[in-house]
Amino acid sequence: MCFALSVSAQNVTVSGYIRDAASGESLIGATVYNTNHKSGTVSNNYGFYSLTLPAADTLGLVFSMLGYEPKVKKVATAGNLSLTVNLSESARQLAEVTVSTTRNDDNVSAPQMGVIDVPIKQIKTLPAVLGERDVLKIIQLLPGVQSGQEGTTGFFVRGGNTDQNLVQLDEATVYNPNHLFGLFSTFNTNALKNVTLIKGGFPAQYGGRLSSILDITMKDGNNRKTAVTGGIGLLTSNITVEGAIKKEKSSYIVSARRSYADLIAKPFLGSTSYYFYDLNAKFNFWLGQRDRLFLSGFTGKDKAAYTGANSLNYGIDFGNSTATVRWNHQFSSKLFANTSLIYNSYHLSLSTIQNKYFAQIYSGIQDLNAKVDVEYYAGSRHKLSGGANYTDNTFFPATSSAKIPKSGVVKSVKPDSIVRQYSNILAFYASDEIKVSDRLSLNAGLRIPIFTRLGKRYTFLEPRLNVKYGLDATTSLKAAYTEMNQFIHLVPSSTASLPTDIWISSSPKVRPQNSRQVALGVFKNFKENAYETSVEVYYKTMHNQVLFREGTQPLLTNDIETTLVFGKGNSYGVEFFVRKNEGKLTGWVSYTLSKTTQQFDSLNFGNPFPFRYDKRHNLSVAGSYELNPKWTFSATFVFTSGGAFTLPVGRIPVFQDGSLYDGIYSDYTARNNYRLRPYNRLDVSAILHQPQRHLFQKRYDAEWIFGIYNVYSRRNPYFVYLATDPITKQPAAKQVSLLPIIPSVSYNFKF
Repeated sequence: MCFALSVSAQNVTVSGYIRDAASGESLIGATVYNTNHKSGTVSNNYGFYSLTLPAADTLGLVFSMLGYEPKVKKVATAGNLSLTVNLSESARQLAEVTVSTTRNDDNVSAPQMGVIDVPIKQIKTLPAVLGERDVLKIIQLLPGVQSGQEGTTGFFVRGGNTDQNLVQLDEATVYNPNHLFGLFSTFNTNALKNVTLIKGGFPAQYGGRLSSILDITMKDGNNRKTAVTGGIGLLTSNITVEGAIKKEKSSYIVSARRSYADLIAKPFLGSTSYYFYDLNAKFNFWLGQRDRLFLSGFTGKDKAAYTGANSLNYGIDFGNSTATVRWNHQFSSKLFANTSLIYNSYHLSLSTIQNKYFAQIYSGIQDLNAKVDVEYYAGSRHKLSGGANYTDNTFFPATSSAKIPKSGVVKSVKPDSIVRQYSNILAFYASDEIKVSDRLSLNAGLRIPIFTRLGKRYTFLEPRLNVKYGLDATTSLKAAYTEMNQFIHLVPSSTASLPTDIWISSSPKVRPQNSRQVALGVFKNFKENAYETSVEVYYKTMHNQVLFREGTQPLLTNDIETTLVFGKGNSYGVEFFVRKNEGKLTGWVSYTLSKTTQQFDSLNFGNPFPFRYDKRHNLSVAGSYELNPKWTFSATFVFTSGGAFTLPVGRIPVFQDGSLYDGIYSDYTARNNYRLRPYNRLDVSAILHQPQRHLFQKRYDAEWIFGIYNVYSRRNPYFVYLATDPITKQPAAKQVSLLPIIPSVSYNFKF
């Protein structure tokens, strides 16, 4: 104790918040660097930082973040100091400051690996479908991430399925982050502040998924003045309003977006109807110097219907809703805590009728979540974290398919009549990030999840370890080991293109999914961290993977577990990444070489087969060029190997058969035995900035966005089906393509 008191008396702690000077937004991942002792830290998810240093008459501190002008402060330290700093955006990301210590080199210096921050500014400059800026489209351009079908926002990370990605908006889980069958994501970019993808070396506070964490943070709202941002596009329009409730003490932001194809195209489409909308809202209150309260919510919905003359009818309705209450409390200059209460709701209702057959699917989820996270900044070389999380899950899935009865009346699935499946998860975690020496750093953690349902309890120990060894100031070697368990499962349909997947919970019959992942990487920065480069290799094993049994014809029941089979998978690969952060030309190049296989005793005669989204080569190039203050040009190029799919090698006619197979049985010799054609696409866009415009004597900034999706109109495969040639009477595979060349124009404004 005497030694601890002696050391404490010789140290001082500087703590506070780092904010955007114009809006008051807290800045996540900003760097604080002490020039006296060559040490530093970064701000957390709420902009809070704490740095403990040896006492000195004055301390030199440099506050910096990519896209902002660095700020240098010299402070006198008679004792612990509370210091909040406001950073101003730089006009351009040029190398105006050449001192390397002011740059954010967290990608090299931090022990954690497999983490990529996606700047919101870059998301807003890169092209997307129909001029709609999209977070998930950008995620698909990162190494280790595979895209789904053409034009969709589904993504698959290091061989995992879509359900193995935890997508969070202000800590609330979004189960289906898609609009328009996956063409757009549910996230309105104007309402977002930060996007981080974690694909390996997971911090201990995250759990419940095997493959990735996509952590998205909404803006807090401008606490200095009222601002209005909006956009008008070919398919959607959006508006965002933010401002101060009490200047610099409380703020709000409300953002809404809606499609209007159902209103404009209704006279032309007739029997087809489709619309979607989403709404974000957030309120932020400073209750004092040490307390802060956040209230945030999100809701989004898609609804479509089609009635065809060819006896094809479908109706679909799906949506997400979340609500989050968070309380930040700073116990001291070193101890920070966040307490959250979260509600999630998701539903999917799908019904189809074709000829004499019908099918219905309903999948519903409701969650209640309570969590406490604590961070203790023991010193400039030592940070401790811990917490607990309790989640109460309710699932209600049901499926039905059969011939339409003679009465012509189809019994519909009623959500209120579906038997609920209740489960809960209690998890504890702790982690220790320590800088052992100037070269060696590590982050060791342990998570203990406890799952309970129907009297069955699963308890696991999930160790996490990240190690970094610095070769020099700009180069480091990193290694990571992670164990993860997942207690909810998305059972995918092997044929349908519509979102027909069903969520179910683990149970005595359905064991939790499990993964173990090892990753190694080399990280190198050049020219004062203006260029980031990395090479990562990984190997991941997955157990208790879930698929429907072959030939399953589900009946109206929620006993879906009896139609499932279970297996294992493994994935390995190497990922290359180069990113340019500064100058007129910014962007990145990523390339992934990988292989993913699955093996089920009850499928494919027990032999391994390729994962549906196993794509050997994946190349992405994304860049934007600021020609002058008025014009910015950008482009993205994607090339991937073709995904795997299953085709029969023959057909057998069976007369007087009354099943859904309509008298013909297909002969399948292997699962995923064919490959689609390789996929490649080039998108371009040009942004015309028009600052300081005037409307009704008010100034506003405007921009026109001109874009072309799929510039050379490549007919990329969406899916393949079998048809009978009318002349030869032989079956032939036919490719369906979704999106040709699509020009777009949209107009954005900001008051």
